[in-house]
Amino acid sequence: MDFGYFTLSDNRYPGNQRSPEQLIREIYQQALYAEEVGLHSAWIGEHHFNLLGVNACPHMLLAQLAGATKRIRLAPAVVLLPVHHPLHVAEEWATLDLLSGGRVDFAAGRGYDRKEYAPFQAPFEDSAALFEEGLEIVWRAWTEPGRWSHRGKYYQFDDIEVRPRPIQRPLRPYVACFSRPSMELAARNDWNIIYAPFAAAMVYGSLADAVRIYRETCEEKHRRAPRRSMCSYFIHIADDAAGEAYGREALVRYFKDALVAAFPSDPAKVPPTYRYFLEIVDILNNMKPENLTSKSILVGSPQKIVDDLAVVEASGISEVILYFNYGLKPHAMVKEQMQRFMEEIAPAFDGAHKRLAASGVRG
Repeated sequence: MDFGYFTLSDNRYPGNQRSPEQLIREIYQQALYAEEVGLHSAWIGEHHFNLLGVNACPHMLLAQLAGATKRIRLAPAVVLLPVHHPLHVAEEWATLDLLSGGRVDFAAGRGYDRKEYAPFQAPFEDSAALFEEGLEIVWRAWTEPGRWSHRGKYYQFDDIEVRPRPIQRPLRPYVACFSRPSMELAARNDWNIIYAPFAAAMVYGSLADAVRIYRETCEEKHRRAPRRSMCSYFIHIADDAAGEAYGREALVRYFKDALVAAFPSDPAKVPPTYRYFLEIVDILNNMKPENLTSKSILVGSPQKIVDDLAVVEASGISEVILYFNYGLKPHAMVKEQMQRFMEEIAPAFDGAHKRLAASGVRG
């Protein structure tokens, strides 16, 4: 099982003195440090208009990172595809894959915040269909052998060829999965999948059940093996009760101050494809630090986190991307947590970090 760095650039907190610009610089430094300490990948979220997160251009940050690193894989977490033209998305990420030497892991989703859609004049009510058509176009742009045309509901164009092509053949997408339709989309198209464990538990019962249902859908309905399943996790390594309380309280602060306001919550206005968010919002609004479990956070001693990750690995997850910097954690603490994870937890698992350590290469 591999491990990566992950952030959504959350910065929406009452009384927060950290500017968006400061946080973006910190994220860049943390992603550089991820390669230095031996993490496999860096996954950078996309959010707009200083809402949940402050980094609007993951492709720009990752392009800068590509030029400053040699090994680490580069990924959006995730491209908010319905607010972009999919041909632009295909061109940008193919170019990054080319210039980075084939280090891109491309992931896309439809998001959940109506306020991020409106200024781009993207129809929030049609997000599921818009996302599905957009991702089909991105995939065709990378895989069609010659010139091609598309006549869909939302996009129409004729006789085009997208260049450059990605180095990876194919550059297979990851579908961000909060719902069964997203899972079915990934299975139907032979794409990878990425879960948020707390959402997987609400929709499927557990992360293991989510992976199992994806696998069974691929095998039984589409007669092929599943692609890669991965997930994100909040994490805080703690040596005592006070440290554990800090990690839990920071996550509740993230849920209540940064995240819930972005989720659809008005029953009168929630499109049918987002109805499941009503239950998620209710749970998060009533969440208490002591009620947090390994369905949402890895918190406690290194051995406790090793034990929790062993369960994740047994579920069929190939990579866990770790949200170290949630909830206004100081930059120095985030880097210390990253280093501790790679020294005290990662060695318990086989993966790219073990091969890197065996090679004697740092960074």
